[in-house]
Amino acid sequence: MADLDALRLRFARALEAARAPGGGPDPAPYADNLLTRWQEPQRRYHTVAHLVAVLDHVDVLADHAADPDVVRLAAWFHDAVYLPDRSENEERSARLAERALPEAGVSPEKTAEVARLVRLTVAHDPAGDDRGGQVLCDADLAILAAPPSAYAAYAAEVREEYHFVPNDAFRDGRCAILRQLLALPRLFHTPYGREHWEATARYNLGSELELLST
Repeated sequence: MADLDALRLRFARALEAARAPGGGPDPAPYADNLLTRWQEPQRRYHTVAHLVAVLDHVDVLADHAADPDVVRLAAWFHDAVYLPDRSENEERSARLAERALPEAGVSPEKTAEVARLVRLTVAHDPAGDDRGGQVLCDADLAILAAPPSAYAAYAAEVREEYHFVPNDAFRDGRCAILRQLLALPRLFHTPYGREHWEATARYNLGSELELLST
């Protein structure tokens, strides 16, 4: 189980570092609202555990980002709205950030950046000079480079989230996604991600595709 108090502290630190001097309202209600969202019952993979993993990976990649605390806030919001049967989750998550962060004391410029980063997680295709986008996208996809048992658990949890999709349709859709990912010239954009995660992620994706195709 995730340590929710530790997560509240991590949110408060990121918010206080990102917002204007002089602070703003208590971060706790904003953290609690987000944590409630991350614990909704329809989630199997996109849970608090995923939030923690993304935050941890942002920390690993923080030196690559110009403003890592803005990226951390984007990590908090990137799947804050998540309904497996809906296609606009990232957009709705970005709009949530656009509503909440100004009220919490974050400048319009940094709020816009958080929302932009959240929207990038639709395609995970940041520009070559988009350091914040590269960090968030790599952190979000780092699960692809997990050890085999953790990757298998991730794949099973994704299937559980889409329990309403018939097996044949899910297999066809998942295989299409895996082929699309494997066709990309690179999965990871930061130097660290390319060095440490790329090869393992491609192995995991290929293994899942082979399993689903038999």
